Amino acid sequence: MSSTTLGTGRTAPTAGLDHVLERADAAQAVLQRFLARTGVPALRISLGLVFAVFGALKFIPGASPVDDLVMRTWNALSFGLVDGYAAMALTATLEVFVGLTFITGKFLRVGLLALAATFVGIFSPLVFFTGELFSTAGPTLTAQYILKDVVLVAAAMVVATGALTRPIRRR
Repeated sequence: MSSTTLGTGRTAPTAGLDHVLERADAAQAVLQRFLARTGVPALRISLGLVFAVFGALKFIPGASPVDDLVMRTWNALSFGLVDGYAAMALTATLEVFVGLTFITGKFLRVGLLALAATFVGIFSPLVFFTGELFSTAGPTLTAQYILKDVVLVAAAMVVATGALTRPIRRR
């Protein structure tokens, strides 16, 4: 009978080790199927919760740490047409809408389009207010708040791959 030397210096029969490895492979396959089936829906729902909650905060004056930045960004993007609470309400509505489409899975393609517009607004301060967001010491806390949204973009891309598999036309 052949044997295999283990990390402890002991030997184990090859047949026994092969059996353990086969069981580990089978368990890994079960885990992989579970993650493949549940991972994207879990990502979609969690992304939706993030947008719904952060959007809802923007309906309450002073509840969001980025109130001033949102208002100033809308002012810059709209050439002064949208400012103040209107900017907050528009952002809140857009974010809550995106969140609800992701949570429910209904109108997901429309939600993805709205999310693309949202990301323009989210990253615009990096262009408009660069001097305020970065110092010689690096990004400010507000800039870090914005930059972490790169992860949300990647998550949205994963969700979009599932949402965009069906043709657009009616069947």
